[in-house]
Amino acid sequence: MTIIREHENEPVPGLPERLPDGERVLWQGAPRWQALARRAFHVRVIAIYFAALAVWSGWSAHAEGADAGTLAADALWLALVASLPIGTLLAMSLFSARTTLYTVTDRRLVLRVGVALPMAVNIPLGAVASAGVRRCADGTGDIALSLLPSHRASFVALWPHVRPWRFSKPEPLLRGLVDADAAAQALAKALAASAALEPAAAEPASAPPARAPSRPRPGMEPSGASAGAVAA
Repeated sequence: MTIIREHENEPVPGLPERLPDGERVLWQGAPRWQALARRAFHVRVIAIYFAALAVWSGWSAHAEGADAGTLAADALWLALVASLPIGTLLAMSLFSARTTLYTVTDRRLVLRVGVALPMAVNIPLGAVASAGVRRCADGTGDIALSLLPSHRASFVALWPHVRPWRFSKPEPLLRGLVDADAAAQALAKALAASAALEPAAAEPASAPPARAPSRPRPGMEPSGASAGAVAA
């Protein structure tokens, strides 16, 4: 009997095929499932909603003269109802973290994502306009990528590894990284090297020495006001 384990057919973990000669992996990492649960699947918000609903329901029942047994039964029923969406979202967070692997090479960024239908999303470094790191209070960090207008990503295909509410111009997001600083340093190094090579590659050999116009050099920068620790 042959047991086929998840992703065991990958020639290199996180990559759909072996890297071409000369390309090398600079960093690999996966999201922490607790960070996905809080910031991508909003489990805490759902839990707070049901807790508020329980308080309101108990207060209303008490005001109407319900006894302790009725209050306990109502609370138990509401807890059972709440456990279904919360449990489902927690399971989705766990499976999503287990099946996700982010890879930074010196030429591209690869996101292996998807639970039921795993896929590898390749983002050339030349397609990245800018990148920003957001450090969170739980010790993890997120890295958001802004792509050039000539390159578009699919919001549906990348979710939940995409910045929320950016439907018209989706921005890939490396979520819940334990070693966000190491990932940011590797990505910044790769982006700087890629941007430095572009002007030389675009300039014809017969052209006089001149600074060729190019896109702004990408680099790692804090994502607005979230540069420091923020609430998860």
